[in-house]
Amino acid sequence: MSEQSEQRFGEFVAVRREGFVAELVLDRPKAMNAVSSEMARSIGAACAALADDASVRVTVLTSSNDRAFCVGADLKERNSFTDAELVRQRPTARGAYTGVLELPMPTVAAVHGFALGGGFELALACDVIVADATAVVGLPEVSVGVIPGGGGTQLLPRRVGAARAAELVFTARRVEAAEARELGLVDLLEEDARTAAMELAGRIAANSPVGLRAAKRAMRLGQGLDLRAGLEVEDAAWRSVAFSGDRAEGVAAFNEKRKPAWPGE
Repeated sequence: MSEQSEQRFGEFVAVRREGFVAELVLDRPKAMNAVSSEMARSIGAACAALADDASVRVTVLTSSNDRAFCVGADLKERNSFTDAELVRQRPTARGAYTGVLELPMPTVAAVHGFALGGGFELALACDVIVADATAVVGLPEVSVGVIPGGGGTQLLPRRVGAARAAELVFTARRVEAAEARELGLVDLLEEDARTAAMELAGRIAANSPVGLRAAKRAMRLGQGLDLRAGLEVEDAAWRSVAFSGDRAEGVAAFNEKRKPAWPGE
């Protein structure tokens, strides 16, 4: 059994480690993980620490609440803001979403219950979204006079196409698990989202950490480019791993018919 550890980032975020997998836990259960300014700062700080940790091969984003992954921005807090305070808070809020989006290793979201507004945007910032039958997702921001501001207007069209994203954003409707899977709003529908996400993370983490990060970088940077430019991005990523210790170990392990012991460099 791998050794487990936990590090707290403020009151509302925890990072648990088991082997090469990190679990980033949204832990404000009494508010269904509504993202306050304090929680946003903590998410950003946790992501910064994870990004600097070369030993993390996969990060799984989970919730400690049994009814919600995350219900989005803390509207009670927002209601108390002056216009000036709202402007000052914006970089803090953005830091949480970009923190998840820019994690260099593969990321998996485990969606149980409500993932709405900013909560769904946190999931969209991950590479793969695993959900269970309780999942309800959506971007309802226009129903309260704003727009998705945690990446939703950019990430959702890239995931499901412009027209489908427009329908979902403009209607502000909530989508239950089966339809969410059908529309591509989530990738895998499993009996238990967290268990399935952690198992998936374990399978991913068995692979080269250098290769995983380079593959993610190539896919992220190449998205939206024309094919010729995208292939140049891929070539640069290939060159970054071609002479790595991981590549040498991977080839040796294959020829020796054994599991690789990745040096991670």
